[in-house]
Amino acid sequence: MSNISAKDVQSLRQATGAGMMDAKKALIETNGDMDKAKLWLREKGLSSSSSRASRENTQGAIALSSHGEATSMVELKCETDFVAKSEQFVNFVQDLADLVAAKGPESVSELAGQVDQLKITLKENIEIGQAIQLVAGAGSNVGTYLHVQAGRGVNGVLVELEGGNPEIAHDIAVHIAFTKPQYLNRDQVPADEVDRERATIENISRNEGKPEAALPKIVEGRLTGWFKDRCLLEQDYVRDEKQSVVTHLQGAKIIRYYQVVIGG
Repeated sequence: MSNISAKDVQSLRQATGAGMMDAKKALIETNGDMDKAKLWLREKGLSSSSSRASRENTQGAIALSSHGEATSMVELKCETDFVAKSEQFVNFVQDLADLVAAKGPESVSELAGQVDQLKITLKENIEIGQAIQLVAGAGSNVGTYLHVQAGRGVNGVLVELEGGNPEIAHDIAVHIAFTKPQYLNRDQVPADEVDRERATIENISRNEGKPEAALPKIVEGRLTGWFKDRCLLEQDYVRDEKQSVVTHLQGAKIIRYYQVVIGG
């Protein structure tokens, strides 16, 4: 029986947690009988992955790729670093990155069946995390950095500059990897977050016995340090703290950046 509907396959997958291809094969082998298909999957040891879906998957691997003017970064999530650094897992996340570079983030759906199979083979809750494609504009320079640990990427960055050169773009990507800024500049920080921090700093300063008249200046000074921790353009350049990120840009402008950190 070959005329198995996609709806039946999906229903069986939801009921058993089996992979797409396994669910389809089970229905073919049992002539579309749903109950017999469930039993077939159970006997083959292919219906256990549903119990993994709720398990925490904070480990994984990151891969980068490029295709023409496009650069990609993809995260594949799993439960343990043992699986994350396995050759099969690392090779697959690279396949995903290659696909996203060529065809965009939505294309990961083309490999959904392989993700399901990987869950069964490696016996963990595996899923695709962030999938990013950066298509450079005319005259842009794209910098990338991937920190590799035990054979798998764990901290990846893409950054696009208007102006500058590839070396500066790479330098900024390295900086982002190590400082992990949450925002490009202080204007992007939500106002309520800034207000809460300002109030907290004021209370701390007052409790330290700082003079009331000096509080506004003290609070703003400490708030500047708070912004420096969070905002890329407020920071000192990580490889030379005598200069700032803005100085190191040499007139280039950061258009956008993306960072993915395993467990982050």
